[in-house]
Parts: sequence; structure tokens; C-alpha cells
Amino acid sequence: MLRDTIHRALRPVRPWMVYTLGALPALLLVVDVFTGNLGVDPVKTIEHRVGEVALQLIVAGLCITPLRRFAGLNLIRFRRQIGVLAFVYAALHLLVWITLDLQFRWSEIGADLVKRPYIIVGFAAFLMLLPLAVTSNNAAIRRMGAAAWQRLHWLTYPAAMLAGLHFIMLVKAWPAEPLIYMGAIIALLGLRLIPRAAPRRVPA
Repeated sequence: MLRDTIHRALRPVRPWMVYTLGALPALLLVVDVFTGNLGVDPVKTIEHRVGEVALQLIVAGLCITPLRRFAGLNLIRFRRQIGVLAFVYAALHLLVWITLDLQFRWSEIGADLVKRPYIIVGFAAFLMLLPLAVTSNNAAIRRMGAAAWQRLHWLTYPAAMLAGLHFIMLVKAWPAEPLIYMGAIIALLGLRLIPRAAPRRVPA
């Protein structure tokens, strides 16, 4: 079966390999910086790219549970790495905005927060991702207990919705791309609401 083939192919994959793969978009961005392939507004291009990678990784993380439940494809051991990478790219998105876009002009940052609601929405999503990244380690799970840790990580769901909404509000129009991301997020969260089938009883 295809599922078994995928499981066998992924068996040798280690966490550092996932992180290495996740670093490729950032490395390609660095190459584009030095080769001048960022267009007429390099800062906005960098800001957009790292933000979109963060959103893509959030969507990828949301795929793991439905894939295991409905397709029998178990990628759960990669969820932590995907989540950490999503946070890193979200942090880069915020950092680029503060350092390269507004260049630490704090008065303008405050004004932007007032007149551009999408920034508040995006920042709220980032704040929800922050405790998830901090507790994405075995020590945190042991300290908090598995149940409390699981409840905390439900913040992934509203964070994903806010990240998708941030993208839609940012573009100030209705192009297909942000709507596709939001549609995927809603669909993936909706799949979690489907009741589990009752186990079949084996006749005596």
C-alpha cells in the first residue's frame, strides 16, 4: 500500500533533517538578497515570503491529525518540528516588520497598530504561537503533565484562524491565494469535528 511505502520511506528521517529542510526557504531568500532577485521592494518581499512560509507550515501541521485519522498516514513525530519552524518563520515575519520595514520607529509602530487592524490580528496569532513554541519539548510536557500540555496546544486552532485572517486583511482585496489558505484551515479544523466511528463489535 502507498501508506506503508510512505511510512518506510520516512522511517530514517530524523528531526534535524526536518529542521534542515525547513531552513531552505530562508536560505533561498538569502540567496535572492545577494543576487538582487527581490523586486522593487525587497523588504516587503522578504516580509511577505517569511510570513507565507509560516502560514504554510501552520497548515501543514494541521494536516497531520486528519491524515492519521482518515488516511492512516502517521506523521505525528514530525508535528513538533513543523510547529517550531512555523513559529520561527512567524517570528522572522514580525522581526522584519519591526527592523527592516519600520526600522525601530516605535511611534510609527504604535500608529500602525491603530490604523491597520490586520497587524493586531497577526500579532495575536504570534502571541498564541509563542507559548506553544516554548513548551515544545519533553521537559515542558513532563512539568505540565500531558493533559495540560494538550489543552495549551489547542491554541494552535485559533492561531491558525487568525493567521489566515491576517493574510486576507493584509492584501486588502479578494485574491484567490489568501482565501485558499483560509479555506484549507477551516476544512482541516472542520475535519476534527467529524464524530469518530464506533468500533465494530466482533460477533461472539
